[in-house]
Amino acid sequence: MAAENYSTMTEFILAGLTNRPDLQFPLFLLFLVLYMVTMVGNLGMITLICLNSQLHTPMYYFLSNLSFVDLCYSSVITPKMLVNFVSKKNIISYAGCMSQLYFFLVFVIAECYMLTVMAYDRYVAICHPLLYNVIMSHPVCSMLVAMIYTMGLIGSTIETGLMLKLPYCEFLINHYFCDILPLMKLSCSSTYDVEMAVFFLAGFNIIVTSITVLVSYAFILSSILRISTIEGRSKAFSTCSSHLAAVGMFYGSTAFMYLKPSTVSSLAQENVASVFYTTVIPMLNPLIYSLRNKEVKTVVQKMLRKKQF
Repeated sequence: MAAENYSTMTEFILAGLTNRPDLQFPLFLLFLVLYMVTMVGNLGMITLICLNSQLHTPMYYFLSNLSFVDLCYSSVITPKMLVNFVSKKNIISYAGCMSQLYFFLVFVIAECYMLTVMAYDRYVAICHPLLYNVIMSHPVCSMLVAMIYTMGLIGSTIETGLMLKLPYCEFLINHYFCDILPLMKLSCSSTYDVEMAVFFLAGFNIIVTSITVLVSYAFILSSILRISTIEGRSKAFSTCSSHLAAVGMFYGSTAFMYLKPSTVSSLAQENVASVFYTTVIPMLNPLIYSLRNKEVKTVVQKMLRKKQF
């Protein structure tokens, strides 16, 4: 495309997960099922927490917001991907691509900070139980959640703004959604400054939040080891195990994608990592928190008993 036509780029083509026609429909069915489970699981978790006063605590307030974030950023990616599986040409408009990128970044950054705040909540609950209701009061929890969404909006606005300034002379995105790294490869100009800015912002979000999580759990582990009874230790560990599982999956896949040189992994590996944190993790989070959480299981059992009578 000639240099004078850079600004006329009005649409992109998404390469998708595979170019094999025989896999398109099976993958459509697979991701449709995953998305339906994600919708039911996260909406169910939000509804369960809202309708049961027993779960109106800071921990479940953050969990309901985590379910909302998971639901949103999965919905930004998966419906378009499902359409592409059954379409002959996977076209997305320039405005649609940048909108998808913007909202994806809002919610993925918010997820980082939500998991961090949830780790802090567990730290206060285990290390300072007598002050828990004072430290994690309703105004404080509301302020923390507001800050989480603000960080998502700020980070997304900066990164999407950088991508909007780039001129594009290629239209084939070697990915199944509009993400920063595949889009940068289509630019006609040098992307070094943008790469450094994105690397810094992603590094700040991932490293700062992950260090906060690690420090919180270091204090938690120290407090748990000082508990004299095995039963007490087991109970303390059980309140943290679900969150640790969610943190490990999310930070592992996002760090693989954004904190590595572009030459380290193949396109297939990047697609697997992307599918994991955009589709699989939002589906697994409500399952992890419900199956490994005694309070949630107790509330569900009570609701089922009421329906039987």
